Amino acid sequence: MTYTIEAIGHVHGGRADPIDDDWGASRSTIELDASRFGAEALAGLEAFSHAEILFLFDRVSPDRIETGARHPRGRADWPLTGIFAQRGKNRPNRLGVTICRIVAIDGTSLTVEGLDAIDGTPVIDIKPVMREFLPRGPVEQPDWVTELMTAYW
Repeated sequence: MTYTIEAIGHVHGGRADPIDDDWGASRSTIELDASRFGAEALAGLEAFSHAEILFLFDRVSPDRIETGARHPRGRADWPLTGIFAQRGKNRPNRLGVTICRIVAIDGTSLTVEGLDAIDGTPVIDIKPVMREFLPRGPVEQPDWVTELMTAYW
């Protein structure tokens, strides 16, 4: 089955290249599509410290999509891992999601810090981060993920 999803806006600023690490200080602005949204679409978001941003890895070529297992970042010393057990950009639907710190809101512009999407990236949705939607109980992950994420933020 096929679904149509329209971008609600685009990322402006931040990085131009999809470098794997050091995203923590990256600051960018999400500009909503002014033909569809007014400032009221972001009303109340300023009361939250963080937003969850869903975006499209639009520059991943269809021939680069992974549907099976691979070594994360091509490192043979890390286990062969299924695409749904990692967060790589070469996913079947090319969707990314990141929780970012809200820096400012001005009209239809949302400035965030720590968004690991590059300049021009289509944004699919913005959701406020609420404690009640965060994981309940301990979060567990394999050691290779801890190593991979050491320099990510």
